[in-house]
Amino acid sequence: MPREGRVPVLRAAPPDTAWDDRGVTDDYPSSIPDLLNQHGINATRIHHVLATLSDGSWWSPRELVRATAVPHRLVDSTLVSLGTEVERDGDRVRLARPDEYLRYHRSRAADPFPPSGTEHAEAAEQLRRIVAEAPPPRTELDHVAATAETALRRGVLLDSRFALSGARLLFVGDHDLTSLATAMVCPDVEARVVDIDERTLEYIDTTAGRLGLAVRCYFADLRLDLPSSLQAGSDLVFTDPPYTPEGVETFVRRGLEGLADFRQARLLLAYGASETTPTLTAKTQTRLLRLNLAIEAMWPDFNRYTGAEAIGAASDLYVLRPTPRTPAPRTTTDRPRIYSRGENAAESEGVLPETSARAVLERSAADTTVGAWPVTPADPARQSVRLEDWLSSPTPADRAAVNLTGGWEDLLLRVVLASSAAETHVLVSAANPHARKDGYTRLQRLLRPRFDLRILERQPTPGYTLLVASERETAPSTPAERLLLHCQQRAHGNLTSVLREGLVRVASESGAPVNKKGARHRVAGTASQLSGFSLLTLPEHRTAELVSVTRSLTAELPAPRQQ
Repeated sequence: MPREGRVPVLRAAPPDTAWDDRGVTDDYPSSIPDLLNQHGINATRIHHVLATLSDGSWWSPRELVRATAVPHRLVDSTLVSLGTEVERDGDRVRLARPDEYLRYHRSRAADPFPPSGTEHAEAAEQLRRIVAEAPPPRTELDHVAATAETALRRGVLLDSRFALSGARLLFVGDHDLTSLATAMVCPDVEARVVDIDERTLEYIDTTAGRLGLAVRCYFADLRLDLPSSLQAGSDLVFTDPPYTPEGVETFVRRGLEGLADFRQARLLLAYGASETTPTLTAKTQTRLLRLNLAIEAMWPDFNRYTGAEAIGAASDLYVLRPTPRTPAPRTTTDRPRIYSRGENAAESEGVLPETSARAVLERSAADTTVGAWPVTPADPARQSVRLEDWLSSPTPADRAAVNLTGGWEDLLLRVVLASSAAETHVLVSAANPHARKDGYTRLQRLLRPRFDLRILERQPTPGYTLLVASERETAPSTPAERLLLHCQQRAHGNLTSVLREGLVRVASESGAPVNKKGARHRVAGTASQLSGFSLLTLPEHRTAELVSVTRSLTAELPAPRQQ
C-alpha cells in the first residue's frame, strides 16, 4: 500500500515535541530543521550534539566529538547549521541561548558494563595514570589510543561475560593496554600480548611486573605469522586492529590461529568506520563472514578514543564466534599494505627502484636475497627467500641481502639474528632509528658477541642506509659470552632448550662438564621466565635479561681452555 501524506519534518523532531510547538521560524535557524530532516531517523546524533551544547559551556569540535561519539564532519555541519545561535572564541563555541536546546536531551540505554563504582575504583585510578604515561601512538601503525575508561570497560565486559579465572587470553596487538586492565579486573587470568611495537611491549611488561600482573609479551610482525608458542594455546582473543578490511582480516586470522578450542572460544574485535562509508564497513564484515564467523553480539560506540574524530572517536565491539566451518589458516603474505597511513598504507608506493636494488646486490655479492627485490630477470644462481620463511626456520646462506624498505623495518634486529650468513646486508630507509648514532650503538650492542656492525649512509643512493652485519672471527673469551653466542647462533630455537644445550657445551669447553639433567635443573631455576620464547620473539628490552641469565648459569665455570 502506498505511503501518503508523509511530512518529513515531523519525523526528524525530538520524540515529545512537534516543530510547531517550538516556534521553528522565529526561534531556530532554518538550517537546523533542514539538517535534521536530511538525516531522518539518524538525526539522534545531531540531538546529542545539541544536547551537549545546551550546558552553556565552551566546546571545541574535537571535545564535542569525544563527548558524543558523533563524527567530526557531522559535528561541523551542526555548528554551521546553528549559524548565529553559536558564539565563537577561536575554535571553541557555545550556544547563545542554551536553555532553548535542553529539549534535545534524550535518555540513553544504561551501560551494561560500567567501569565506575567502588568495585573498580582503584583500577580506574591506576589506569588513568598508566594510559596517560603510555608511549605515544605510532601513526604508521594506525595507532589511536583508547581512553582509560574504555580499557577498563573492556576488562569488565570480559570478566562478566566469560569465565576468566585461569583462562588464557591472547591480545593480538595491544597499544590500548587492555591486557593490563583485564588483569586488574581479574588477576587470575593469564594474558599474552603479541605486538610489533617494542615501546608498547616494554611498557606493558614493566607495568605488569610492577603491579604483579600475569601478562607476558611477545614480539611479532602479525602480517607474517603468529609466534609458534602462541598458536592454538588461548581460550579467548581480543584485538583492535588497523581498520582497513585487510588489516581486520589479518589480525582476526592471527587470533584464530591462537585459539585452542573453536567449540568454546570467542574472538572480540573492536572495529569502526565513518558513517559516510557504509560500503567499507560492508567489505570488512563480508571478510568476517567468509571466515564463517558468527557475529554473536555487537555494541555500537563501545570503544572511545583520544583521536579518530573522523569516525566519532568511537568504534563498535564485536563478539565473534567460530563455527565448524571456520578455518584456522596459516597463510602469510609479502604485502605489507594493511595500514591506512604512512609507508605501510595501501596507497603508498613503497617500491625500491630497480637501479638501487641492483646496486645493493652487486655491492653485497649476495647468494641469497630476502624480501622483495624488484630485479628482472631474477638471477637463477641466487636463492630468493620470503621474509616469513627467513624468520621461521634457519636458511643456509653465505652472503645475504635483505630488503626491509616499504614497511618492514621493525624487523631489522630479527632478520640479522635469523641469518646464518657470514655477512648480511640489510637495506633500510635513512629515517630508520638504527641509522642514527644512538640507534646504531644500541643495535651493535644487541648483536654482540656474534656480529660486528657497519653502517653505510646514503647507500646505494640518498634516502637509504645499508647496514652490514659480519660474523666475528674471534671466539668470545668468557663462558657467559660463549653461551650468549650459542643462543644467537640458534635464534629460531626455544630459548630454554637452547640454553640447556649451550650450557652443556660451554661447560665441556671450560673443563667443568655439566650433564643434561644438571643443565635442565639449572636452566629451570634460572631462566624459567624465558620459556616459550625464541630469541626472535623475545622483546628487545628483555635482551639484557638474557645476558644476565647467561652470566648466572656460567658463574661457576672457569674460562674456556685454550685449544
